[in-house]
Amino acid sequence: TLRMRVPSLLVLLFCFRGSAGPSPHFLQQPEDLVVLLGEEARLPCALGAYWGLVQWTKSGLALGGQRDLPGWSRYWISGNAANGQHDLHIRPVELEDEASYECQATQAGLRSRPAQLHVLVPPEAPQVLGGPSVSLVAGVPANLTCRSHGDARPTPELLWFRDGVRLDGTTFHQTLLKEGTPGSVESTLTLTPFSHDDGATLVCRARSQALPAGRDTAITLSLQYPPEVTLSASPHTVQEGEKVIFLCQATAQPPVTGYRWAKGGSPVLGARGPRLEVVADASFLTEPVSCEVSNAVGSANRSTALDVLFGPILQAKPEPVSVDLGEDASFSCAWRGNPLPRVTWTRRGGAQVLGSGATLRLPSVEPEDAGDYVCRAEPGLSGLGGGAAEARLTVNAPPVVTALHSAPAFLRGPARLQCLVFASPAPDAVVWSWDEGFLEAGSQGRFLVETFPAPESRGGLGPGLISVLHISGTQESDFSRSFNCSARNRLGEGGARASLGRRDLLPTVRIVAGVAAATTTLLMVITGVALCCWRHGKASASFSEQKNPMRIPRSSDGSSSRGPEEEETGSREDRGPIVHTDHSDLVLEEEGTLETKDPTNGYYKVRGVSPPTSPDSCVTSLQWKSPGISNLP
Repeated sequence: TLRMRVPSLLVLLFCFRGSAGPSPHFLQQPEDLVVLLGEEARLPCALGAYWGLVQWTKSGLALGGQRDLPGWSRYWISGNAANGQHDLHIRPVELEDEASYECQATQAGLRSRPAQLHVLVPPEAPQVLGGPSVSLVAGVPANLTCRSHGDARPTPELLWFRDGVRLDGTTFHQTLLKEGTPGSVESTLTLTPFSHDDGATLVCRARSQALPAGRDTAITLSLQYPPEVTLSASPHTVQEGEKVIFLCQATAQPPVTGYRWAKGGSPVLGARGPRLEVVADASFLTEPVSCEVSNAVGSANRSTALDVLFGPILQAKPEPVSVDLGEDASFSCAWRGNPLPRVTWTRRGGAQVLGSGATLRLPSVEPEDAGDYVCRAEPGLSGLGGGAAEARLTVNAPPVVTALHSAPAFLRGPARLQCLVFASPAPDAVVWSWDEGFLEAGSQGRFLVETFPAPESRGGLGPGLISVLHISGTQESDFSRSFNCSARNRLGEGGARASLGRRDLLPTVRIVAGVAAATTTLLMVITGVALCCWRHGKASASFSEQKNPMRIPRSSDGSSSRGPEEEETGSREDRGPIVHTDHSDLVLEEEGTLETKDPTNGYYKVRGVSPPTSPDSCVTSLQWKSPGISNLP
């Protein structure tokens, strides 16, 4: 029965007290708290209407009800208990202090909400592998590793900086201990350094909530790099033939071990060191000079081309062009110079400028467009170079035939007619034709044809041919007919007419020549008789003269009618003198030379015969032979 009364009494006591005043309650409860290792932690707790025992628990373990908390040297309770202030202090905070804490009013049965104490451990200064001076090779990708050790809480973040600027391109890696607690963290920075990075300072920073500013570790980059080359020329713009000095400067780590010079890709023999001296010519404009510098790491090459001023140089001359009549034609030529030369086109022998530039176009050519065309470049500023190059335009057209002048011919004598043929393409044949026939080559009766190249060609009309028609023993009809010289090629036919001129001896000339010959012969006869009489010493000599009749030879060709037997009769002593009269201006031979002929077509002879019966007579018989004069009108 006693046991049943105790609870009833407690309920009555509680009701009595509630009716007497306010019940105990929390004025302030502890909150979660984050504190750095080694610093002080304070968890507040304030109660109202409570004057009983107050204690703190750590993860359910009671720390005690006394203010100095015996057994917990770094723990104590502060505040005015009469006012209900019961704050828990921990100093210095250690890792083991990280727990859940409650403030309890045991006599009132009150418990605060749990407050979690988090202990932060600042990270230590990180370590960069290979530091504090890291050796790298310029241009070769490399990895820099930053590592953080210790029990830092929370796990630190590792960052890379250069000149206060955060660097990208990092990877993060974390290693755990067997117990699951962080062991170490690493951050790897991948970079490709260059020569200008030599001596640069990089910073690895370990940062966390425990230490927002972080802790830094700096390293210095020590780079090995191939030479960095700077090539200069002095002067850079030169006239052809002037001296130029090239200077090759390089920075390298380790130092430079050698220089190599080249021009247009070909080594410059004998060139050593950082300086090269040359005499500039046009080739330096298109063939750069290069300098290659080497060291233990590698090599580097730089090149430069000079601005060489030079006069025009012909690179590609125009080629001959052959086109059909009415088609377009074009020529091209190439000149090189610095500055670029001015190129003009003219026709050979003419001053009119037909065009400018590398190409000349001639639309719808005609035969008169055929000829030689000149591509000309003016000399440069130095006055050197320049010149002209020409090419021929051949216009393919029907043959052009021209009859050449032919010398007049004698009746029954040889004759020659000529024609000149120009054609492109070359004619298939050159044909002579007349009333009753034609002849291309060879002979036919009295006619013979010869064709041979002309000594000179007419520009642009193709090669020339001369065709000759020989006639032996001309007839009357040859002087009245027309002879046609024609030629044909794939584009058509051309021709020209030629006629044969006749040449006769003048009648007056023939008469004068006959009288002169007769007079000469008579004087010779008289002189001979006088000498004969004086020789025999006869004071009174009888002189008888016998005159032979004059023979007039007649032949169809105008030659002497005397036979060879008569001409060969007698010796030089018993023949009279033979007289030839020069009429060289009247007779034209085939080769165009003149020969001397006797226009009388005969001869005079005087032959003396001594009488066999009378030795005293000086002359017993006198025989006179006189040529006849033929073909006199």
